[in-house]
Amino acid sequence: MNTFGNNITVTIFGESHGTAIGAVLDGLPAGETIDWDAVRLEMARRAPGKNPLSTARSEKDAFTIDSGYFQEHTTGTPLCMRIVNGDHHSKDYDQLRHIMRPGHADYSGKIRYGGYNDYRGGGHFSGRLTAPLVFAGAVASQILARHGIYIGSHILQIGNVKDRMFSPLGEETTALQQLKTQTLPVLDTNQAAAMEREILTAKQQQDSIGGSIECIIQGMPAGVGEPFFDSIESQLSHMMFSIPAVKGVEFGDGFALAAMRASQANDAFYYEQGQVKTKTNHNGGINGGITNGMPILFRLAIKPTPSISQPQETIDTDTQKNCMLEITGRHDPCIVQRAVPVVEAAAAWTILDMYLGAKRM
Repeated sequence: MNTFGNNITVTIFGESHGTAIGAVLDGLPAGETIDWDAVRLEMARRAPGKNPLSTARSEKDAFTIDSGYFQEHTTGTPLCMRIVNGDHHSKDYDQLRHIMRPGHADYSGKIRYGGYNDYRGGGHFSGRLTAPLVFAGAVASQILARHGIYIGSHILQIGNVKDRMFSPLGEETTALQQLKTQTLPVLDTNQAAAMEREILTAKQQQDSIGGSIECIIQGMPAGVGEPFFDSIESQLSHMMFSIPAVKGVEFGDGFALAAMRASQANDAFYYEQGQVKTKTNHNGGINGGITNGMPILFRLAIKPTPSISQPQETIDTDTQKNCMLEITGRHDPCIVQRAVPVVEAAAAWTILDMYLGAKRM
């Protein structure tokens, strides 16, 4: 399925080199005003072709609203957004109908859809389909902000270069907003230049490099979420693993908890001016799948972009023989920096969905 959500849903459609891509947002509350310029700024953060750190493919990601918004407010009916594709070189992908790119969904997708899938630029599997997701999240973020809920992300690591981590007890909202203005959003700006060198070195060597992203959600009230199958972790993980190249998710201290004792991992509760807080946040603001009022904190592992120009061993499904492949075309040497707004958007849509569900109970 290409639809996500329970109380509100987002459906994405299109292919990388098709006529258009887009999204249908259903169930949004009626009467919400949307700052479309703010949405465009979020789309621009993800858009390709802006600097040597990303693919040379240039897409403006200019969108049109086909339904669901009237007289400066949401109508409560499906909001449909469409982006016309422009700068695509489909001839770069002719051989990929039968020569499978390692690390891509070419082979698994061909088997899944019996060879009828659109293989140009990765088709529906392409990271291009994260543009509609950013649109949905940008809309959701504005609604969440009216309820005092804010989301921010930064690059935690590229290659061997690491940024400092978010404070588990929260960051200033202004600091989260400042991250949105950076090409390489980091908390320790001294690390940005080193990360850029890692990316450009990989590019020079006709290779790519991965990294990790950390996301924080602040202002979420306690009591949102369900135990077991619809827990906050379950829903966020479901959405995050829908982002191409995400290969790992951890909440709070994550895998580090495996080396702790309960006396170290438990977060002690206390009252502060009548408000319940915890002195630490090893569990990432979630207990039993339900928010406890502290910041929700999670991290994602992003694999290197599979498309590289080095010769790689693969298969030809026409001849059913082994062969070599040298990928041409325009590709990102690192997608981590472009994935940051995608992660924020995916988190925003998921959190708004669960927040509205809790309000309606």
